[in-house]
Amino acid sequence: LSICGKLCYAIGGAPNQVAGSAAAFFLQIYLLDIAHITPFHASLVLFIGKASGAVTDPVAGFFISKSRWTRIGRLMPWMLACTPFTVVSYFFMWYLPPFVSGRVAWYLTFYCLFQALTTLFQVPYSALTMFLSTDQKERDSATAYRMTMEVLGTLIGAALQGQIVASAHVSHDCTVNPPVNTTDSWHDTPSFPDPSDPLSHQVIYMIAAGVIGGVYLLGIVILFLGVKEKDDPYALNSDRAIPFCKGLGLTMKHGPYVKLTASFLLISTAVQLEQSNFVLFCTHAAGLRNHFHYLVVTILVSAAVSIPFWQKFLQRFGKKCAACGISWMIPFAVMLVTIPNLILAYFVAFVSGLSIAASLLLPWSMLPDVVDNFRLQNPHGKGHETIFYSSYVFFTKMSAGIGLGISAAGLE
Repeated sequence: LSICGKLCYAIGGAPNQVAGSAAAFFLQIYLLDIAHITPFHASLVLFIGKASGAVTDPVAGFFISKSRWTRIGRLMPWMLACTPFTVVSYFFMWYLPPFVSGRVAWYLTFYCLFQALTTLFQVPYSALTMFLSTDQKERDSATAYRMTMEVLGTLIGAALQGQIVASAHVSHDCTVNPPVNTTDSWHDTPSFPDPSDPLSHQVIYMIAAGVIGGVYLLGIVILFLGVKEKDDPYALNSDRAIPFCKGLGLTMKHGPYVKLTASFLLISTAVQLEQSNFVLFCTHAAGLRNHFHYLVVTILVSAAVSIPFWQKFLQRFGKKCAACGISWMIPFAVMLVTIPNLILAYFVAFVSGLSIAASLLLPWSMLPDVVDNFRLQNPHGKGHETIFYSSYVFFTKMSAGIGLGISAAGLE
């Protein structure tokens, strides 16, 4: 694989992370502060949306496994077809409708659509790793490129959304001792829109949605032009595709796959819980309202910079040893909750970035190895790759949806 090919493959998956990051960090606070729906209804939106994306995974795996080879591949047509609809659903997910009584249904509908459509993109995109090369080192290298770009995409999404919509979350808190001198230019010229004006918030969020929609279109163009999908390089001409239900049963009985899925199911849930609640915690509990943008950037920069380190580490010491790095965030996150200090918050953000990088890289680096192991035990079947990837994403999304729903409901 050429470096250009790896970069194009990696860039193709970044827009999903840009949009997902913006939603993960800001959708909950948007629903509560801008749309003014109750925490219970916000928890329903988050849980049902995640669940709809999870349910779409096996459905996507079923239909993709039945797809025939075309001139541009078997997986590429799915990614091309769903991208325009993903952009539209994402745009309306941040639109503030003029009615009040049906807002919960509005956000639930478009969040579910967005989650389902991103799944239709993510399943073939992640399975594409198996059709880039048959060499394990090449696939691991492509995965490292992909994870680096996805973390950068997460950083770009959080930074773009944070900078654009920051003015919609100006503190409304009263000050105990207001400053005596209120005639300077800082107070005479307000730099933010009126927090009580919902129309200004709508415009701000729609601008952010439009920018991220443009990133989606750019990413899919680069992926289509720069990546060539190979026909199944593992299958013989005489091999037959495994029926979806039979393949699903075989994957659920495959020991290495069950262990991998069970472990990272819990790990990814913990990471997404921290991601979803971090902005709320900094804004409303720790008194770090003016610093949460920088803390989020610190987390993501730390994660992006450390992925090459983890790639070298797992090559030298093995992938199981690299898994120990995921647990580093636990003691520091507990310290931040008990001792909400600014310097400690930045240190926690840095360590959390290191752990998040390991949690992102390892499962997607180990999953192709599990598929290879399955192939050795079932040498005369093909078409099972999308079953592995769709099932893995299904379980991780479902667990994350349950965790986020319970977490948001706890704010009631």
